[in-house]
Amino acid sequence: MTNHPTNQYSNPLLERYASKQMSYIFSPKFKFSTWRRLWVALAECQKELGLSISDEQIDEMKSNIENVDFEVARDFEKQTRHDVMAHIHTFGQLCPKAKPIIHLGATSAFVGDNTDLIQLREATRLLTGRLAQLITILRSFASDYAELPTLGFTHFQPAQLTTVGKRACLWLYDLTMDYDALEQFESTLPFRGVKGTTGTQASFLSLFEGDHEKVKKLDQMVTQKMGFDNVIPVTGQTYTRKIDSQATAILSGLAQTLHKIANDIRLLQNLKEIEEPFEKSQIGSSAMAYKRNPMRSERLTALCRFIISSALSPAMTAAEQWFERTLDDSANKRLAIPEAFLAADASLILGTNISDGLVVYPKVIAKHIQEELPFMATENIIMAAVKKGGDRQDIHERIRLHSMEAGKKVKLQGERNDLLDRIATDEAFAMSKDDLSELLNVKDFVGRAPQQVSEFLGHIIDPLLTRSKKYGNNIHQQNLNV
Repeated sequence: MTNHPTNQYSNPLLERYASKQMSYIFSPKFKFSTWRRLWVALAECQKELGLSISDEQIDEMKSNIENVDFEVARDFEKQTRHDVMAHIHTFGQLCPKAKPIIHLGATSAFVGDNTDLIQLREATRLLTGRLAQLITILRSFASDYAELPTLGFTHFQPAQLTTVGKRACLWLYDLTMDYDALEQFESTLPFRGVKGTTGTQASFLSLFEGDHEKVKKLDQMVTQKMGFDNVIPVTGQTYTRKIDSQATAILSGLAQTLHKIANDIRLLQNLKEIEEPFEKSQIGSSAMAYKRNPMRSERLTALCRFIISSALSPAMTAAEQWFERTLDDSANKRLAIPEAFLAADASLILGTNISDGLVVYPKVIAKHIQEELPFMATENIIMAAVKKGGDRQDIHERIRLHSMEAGKKVKLQGERNDLLDRIATDEAFAMSKDDLSELLNVKDFVGRAPQQVSEFLGHIIDPLLTRSKKYGNNIHQQNLNV
């Protein structure tokens, strides 16, 4: 069998769904060039603290950060069976003068774990910016439809009215929780720093001839040079794997929210009240040409289900670590962490695409309201009839019987709801059709929903979007067949 690409498994997250930006963060180029940046940062700080390292050595390393020869590295790894040593040798070939001081005093986790944390930081920043985009779009949607009445549903059964915009605010509030979780994780994410083989910094203490203050300073300096405010105070050989577990738990929470939104849209599309975008030449079904399937929302639920299930692996890895470290985390991390972030990236891009093109059908929404509103208005009708002199208990029983008969017309005979006609012709109510129409003003049944939308957007969403500007507003949708 040949090595043609079509004969090999192709990861759909890379080929179909996730962006080039997120793919790059977890790419070999990003990973191994970051290793070299870490070695440079370590050497610079060691030099500043008094070790015999020259500017020439550091400049040699800096000039070759991006010049990664992956073929040479693969050959070295075949010999050494150790990826970090393979890349030290590869880097050393390019930097013969700096070779003696590359990785000085460090263990593999210095580059491996610190790079993992850098990837977590950059991936989280990308997701936070994408989430802000989605929130911005749904904010506009909620504002535009803040006053449009619609049937509320409990148990997917018609309940009191709400508004289309208020329902969108339910989505938005869950997204704000996810945004806060991502922002908190990114802003407090610590660096592993310079800790040595089992986290005791013994090798660095030896390099600095027992000077504890210089060892502590080295840890702080490298951390700051790599753009982190916090350093983990104590580690084993690796940073605690609870950080990975926390990261994927946050992604799982985001996926839960997006899954819920997508399911709501799928149900609304079945009701023909709201539809996801549908392209002019798009085909809904290979057999049923009339169909407009919610394929994007279905794909979104599928990706979110994958993220939710993926959160279990890092949690198990964190629980399984022995003492200062075991290596049963490595293969799992290579799969679970990148794929969870790639899937989350794809989900946010897809969710944004869906939200940006939602189509609302106000006349269908109004039709559904009119089918149910007479039943919902019965309490108002009872109160109005009592004010006209009716007996409350008699009126209640009459409206109960009329409601049951009207329900039979709708459910058994497929006819329209004639409850109001029945009440208008029942002398006990002393109410005309005009009287009843006044009681059925749809806007009287939505409560404070429009005001809640305005208050929520102004007090919660707008401040969040102001904060989000630090993540940038120009994240392009790439490499995604929506």
